[in-house]
Amino acid sequence: MERLLGLGGGFGNLASLATGAGGDVPMMDTAEQVNISSLALIKMLKHGRAGVPMEVMGLMLGEFLDDYTVQVVDVFAMPQSGTGVSVEAVDPVFQTKMLDLLRQTSRPEMVVGWYHSHPGFGCWLSGVDINTQQSFEALSDRAVAVVIDPIQSVKGKVVIDAFRLINPQVILTGREPRQVTSNLGNLKKPSIQAMIHGLNRHYYSITVNYRMNELEQEMLLSLSKETWMSGLEVMFASDVREHNTKSMIKMQKLTAEYRKALEEEEKMSPQQLLVKNFGKQDPKRHLEETVASTLEYNIVQALGMAMNALVMDRRVCSNDPNVPLTVEECPANKSFLAIKPFLVSQVADFLRKKPCSGFFWVREWLVFGVLRGSFGIRVQFVERSVL
Repeated sequence: MERLLGLGGGFGNLASLATGAGGDVPMMDTAEQVNISSLALIKMLKHGRAGVPMEVMGLMLGEFLDDYTVQVVDVFAMPQSGTGVSVEAVDPVFQTKMLDLLRQTSRPEMVVGWYHSHPGFGCWLSGVDINTQQSFEALSDRAVAVVIDPIQSVKGKVVIDAFRLINPQVILTGREPRQVTSNLGNLKKPSIQAMIHGLNRHYYSITVNYRMNELEQEMLLSLSKETWMSGLEVMFASDVREHNTKSMIKMQKLTAEYRKALEEEEKMSPQQLLVKNFGKQDPKRHLEETVASTLEYNIVQALGMAMNALVMDRRVCSNDPNVPLTVEECPANKSFLAIKPFLVSQVADFLRKKPCSGFFWVREWLVFGVLRGSFGIRVQFVERSVL
């Protein structure tokens, strides 16, 4: 450092050059936060997972609310040729055209930074990423680089981090690269990979928050919400057969383990019985869960096939399913269960008729529980026989 400061008579003391007349120097402030909307986060995750194992990148749209908050409301992908460790710079022509199109759709926000993915190897900035971030900070000093890992991200925990470069002039002065001025505790232990690749030396981390309003929360809760139609989804017969075969093999293995466990329990003392299952698989509990899930799966598939046969106008009344019949041609002593546009009351009325003696037949009654909406039905009990 002394040799560097002594180079060149015109520069003299680089410290005085950076500090001016010896006054205070503005420090990097770790109290700044990046608020990412749920829409932007979902788009980044979806884009990152679609590009695995390659890296992908895009631009973040938002605004700088104040000196301590960066708001990200939306993102859009950028065309680039990526490798496993780096992505190329942004295409300015595509960026300009995309921003013009977004303004036509009432999206007037400005570019506040960029994001890219690191599939499987954590959140940090490579040398190419640092050069890309320098080009963004040349346009705006507060530009942010967000790194997201779609491989390590799981439900309830998104592996994401935001970075900004450290001013090299501050490094030359020997001062601390940043200063904490917030009373909110946001300390985050950095990973070893990030420390190796220059965290707190070439760039520093910024706290990432997720802000959602009530409408966004309802939208996210509705993404994976099951409806009444989920119980009527039918798998292929080959898939059902394969699932049942695997379940039977698993149940056979668990039964043998349970029998062996019972034989061992007869030789154990009461103290040994208390700790016999610690750190081990309980074959009885797993066997019960496997049997229950297999029964539930087969009941749902059998009921779904029956309902699909009714709704899809399949001829189930005749002894020969290929014989085309109408409601008028069907014998009176048989129940022709061919249903087209239907209501819950009509379905219940059809299924309460006498059983059909042909393709399949339903015995006794079907108990229906009417759910939300006039078209939502759920069968609670069914006794079915296949001929």
